[in-house]
Amino acid sequence: MAVFDRPLEIEPEPPGSTQVEEEEREAAAPAWGPVKRILFRFAFSYLSLYLLSIFVGVLAFVPGLGVAADWYYKLWSAVVPWVGKHLLAVTATPHPSGSGDTMADWVAAFCGLILALAATAVWSLLDRKRANYTRLYEWLRVCVRFGLGLTMIEYGGLKIVPSQFPPPSLDRLMQPFGDASPMGILWTFMGASAPYTIFAGFTEWLGGVLLLFRRTALLGALVSIGALTNVVMLNYCYDVPVKLFSSHLLAMAVLLAAHDLRRLANLLVLNRPAPAAPDPRLVQRPWLRHTALAFQVAVAVGFSAFIVNMGWHQLHDYTSTRSPLRGVWNVEALQVDGQAGPPPGVEALQWRRLIFDYPGTFAVQLTSDSRQRYRVKLDAAHKTMALTKRDDPAWKSSLVYQRPAPDRLTLEGTLEGHKVRASLHRIDESKFLLITRGFHWVNEDPFNR
Repeated sequence: MAVFDRPLEIEPEPPGSTQVEEEEREAAAPAWGPVKRILFRFAFSYLSLYLLSIFVGVLAFVPGLGVAADWYYKLWSAVVPWVGKHLLAVTATPHPSGSGDTMADWVAAFCGLILALAATAVWSLLDRKRANYTRLYEWLRVCVRFGLGLTMIEYGGLKIVPSQFPPPSLDRLMQPFGDASPMGILWTFMGASAPYTIFAGFTEWLGGVLLLFRRTALLGALVSIGALTNVVMLNYCYDVPVKLFSSHLLAMAVLLAAHDLRRLANLLVLNRPAPAAPDPRLVQRPWLRHTALAFQVAVAVGFSAFIVNMGWHQLHDYTSTRSPLRGVWNVEALQVDGQAGPPPGVEALQWRRLIFDYPGTFAVQLTSDSRQRYRVKLDAAHKTMALTKRDDPAWKSSLVYQRPAPDRLTLEGTLEGHKVRASLHRIDESKFLLITRGFHWVNEDPFNR
């Protein structure tokens, strides 16, 4: 990198470089101590297994290669429950939940650790005489750069759009602040400010792109460390279930930057000269280097475009389709079994307001300010709502609705074994301060509400 006085011009290439010459250069490198060799074998084994899961996930995006990804996931789906049951005495069944910290994920990490330790032991027995792994270390750095870089591009691109943190829903805006989970607070905080989300995404994306290229890899690692340190702290402090994955990503970024730790300390801390680092090329032939550079550019541009396009479609699908009854509806009158008001002890019918936003769900805010959320299928032709509970699909109910005016709604039917009739009035949701406050250059007083 130029900041360390690394020459930018292309150095002349040795003619006719061969594999033999490359092996001779490795043999001429200083010998590693036994501890360093063992640590490298373990790091190589563990990171190879972990990076494999990242690359398989990327290949799943490529048409025609999803079959290989399915085989990989099926293998782990068989191994992880067995290890959990027979070795750790836990239930570890892989299941799609949006969480990266399930018991199955932790057991999979344990399996990777055990396999890496076993590979290290066998490798150490079979390869005791090798003096160093200089060239294999450089190839490992390339794999870590690409695995981490692609992941940073993916997460960054989904924030640049932004689709990972969409605007807060009406249901979220009506939720009492103290009832929100820490993760819910974080998602609302990010979703309430698209510019900040885009800024955070651009930082992650930039770190990922820089990692793909040899000359900018250190800068990419440093940018990624800054971005990932913030992400890891948010995940731990707000109980976001991506702690395991984000911690591995941060460790990989630190590993890449640690290669230049002494030079960084000289430049940033000790105020000493930081000479250019040795820059061994893994590929010597010019045509191979040019091909590799073209491949890196293609990956950076193509994968970035793919992720941003995917995120845009996700955000569009999420925000463009809304419920025909979208709005916050206050209950003006409620009759249960012909009597005004809910019967004592039936909390589920103590309605304060109903909230419709996205198709397929709606929420009831009770007089206690707690929420009951339902899955709903609207039949506009017959004016009916088929209800199920999110945590109990076997539970079913049905209501008939009428909308005599744009701001009026009536519901009638059977719910929780009681006949219900309700009249509701729609409130003006544009008055929510969180989404209407906006930006101000001049503030005579802090607007902290």
